[in-house]
Amino acid sequence: MTAPALVVLAHGSRDPRSAATVHALVKCLREMRDDLRIEASFLDHCPPTPYQVLGKLAAEGVEEVVVLPLLLSAAYHARIDVPAVLDEARSRFPNLRIIASDVLGYDDTLLDVLDRRMRAELKGGRVRELDALVLAAAGSSDSHANASVTRLARLWGQRHRLPVTAAFVCAASPSPAEAVLQWRLEGRRHVAVGSLFLAPGVLPDRAETTSRRAGAVAVSAPLGVSAEVARLVLLRYGVAGLDLLTLEPAPRPVIARPMLVHSA
Repeated sequence: MTAPALVVLAHGSRDPRSAATVHALVKCLREMRDDLRIEASFLDHCPPTPYQVLGKLAAEGVEEVVVLPLLLSAAYHARIDVPAVLDEARSRFPNLRIIASDVLGYDDTLLDVLDRRMRAELKGGRVRELDALVLAAAGSSDSHANASVTRLARLWGQRHRLPVTAAFVCAASPSPAEAVLQWRLEGRRHVAVGSLFLAPGVLPDRAETTSRRAGAVAVSAPLGVSAEVARLVLLRYGVAGLDLLTLEPAPRPVIARPMLVHSA
């Protein structure tokens, strides 16, 4: 039995670094699982669209697909955009069995990647002392998504025995700059900001620029491509692949056969 194809569905960005990161992640995934068909697609801003990728797979005779939303938050894009894409795709390609996996989510394993990115930034900036942390994320109108960031921030602070604030670039407060300023007002002069973003782009750039202006001594790079992120993708894919087994098979086209007429 052939394993379902994996279509990574990223949000997309006008920043070419974002798409380059997604394609690099797909390359990493293919190296880890050379038995799987793995493709990249984007909701907006850059090709290919999910419909282009799914149409190509359908034309090649692929029967089952897991669409993985490359998102950290199960907020608006996961709740609205992704289901809409799947509904449209099922309408366009009725012979494909398509299921969406869970989003990556704010998994604890991402802290290992965050620490490596932060250590690289501290070394490059010759920063040897920290007395507070800020964990910067995109932010959402969904309070549950923001609470997940706060939980991860708490775990990060516990790792390093440092006070930490979760901060959000949009849709929630405090902003990364506000969080840095608050720590500095409390007398903490060596504040570092961790970037909880999958890829470079407008929001992580804004978080870095405003945080440094507020006095942050270090701002880590986005998570980017790593074995931890790739393994998390494959974990979500595996769970969704099992769910495919419980779905009804996609309807097959009915081929009319001529009736045999016997004369008396």
